[in-house]
Amino acid sequence: MFYLTEVEDHIRVDPKLFGLPTAEAVDKQLRETYADYYDKVLGRVIAVLEVSKIEEGVIIPGDGAAYYNSKFKLLTWKPELQELVYGTISEITSFGAFIDLGSMRGMIHISQTMDDYVSFSKANSLLGKTSKRSLKSKDLCLARIVAISHRGNEPKIGLTMRQPGLGKLEWIKEDKIKKQKEAQKAIKTEEKPKKGKK
Repeated sequence: MFYLTEVEDHIRVDPKLFGLPTAEAVDKQLRETYADYYDKVLGRVIAVLEVSKIEEGVIIPGDGAAYYNSKFKLLTWKPELQELVYGTISEITSFGAFIDLGSMRGMIHISQTMDDYVSFSKANSLLGKTSKRSLKSKDLCLARIVAISHRGNEPKIGLTMRQPGLGKLEWIKEDKIKKQKEAQKAIKTEEKPKKGKK
């Protein structure tokens, strides 16, 4: 889920930025510090949006850098359990698929890719035995987050596509058309006996 987060912190501005105006130096340092930044509580920082307050700087003896107490806004994405996510299949393996969620990657175990017996094919795709559906690299998908493990600086995100309304976008469209046809057929079946009774 995306969040707008206001943060107040002491920003260490590297001496290489001392020639710039203070606001520009703090802004540049923030963008450098939060590039590719992930925190369990905050999530993945997508962008530093604005710096709203910068107080007087302090130089700590022996460091050489300046510290500015600052307030700034961050745009973050934090994975949440049961959240629906769109993504692109980035890699197919014998045990499942990796999906690019934009700012992070998630993993779909082979048993969670579709409601079918699934096997890994020589063509580097996952194939459903009964449905004949295939999942390959660059397919667009809708999945649900079912597990999040925080180890190291990158969370491990477990996904499923074995629920109604989830899966490869083409499958979702096919299922919707199939349900509409079944509903129309059921309506026609109901109307037939009524016509015969008149």
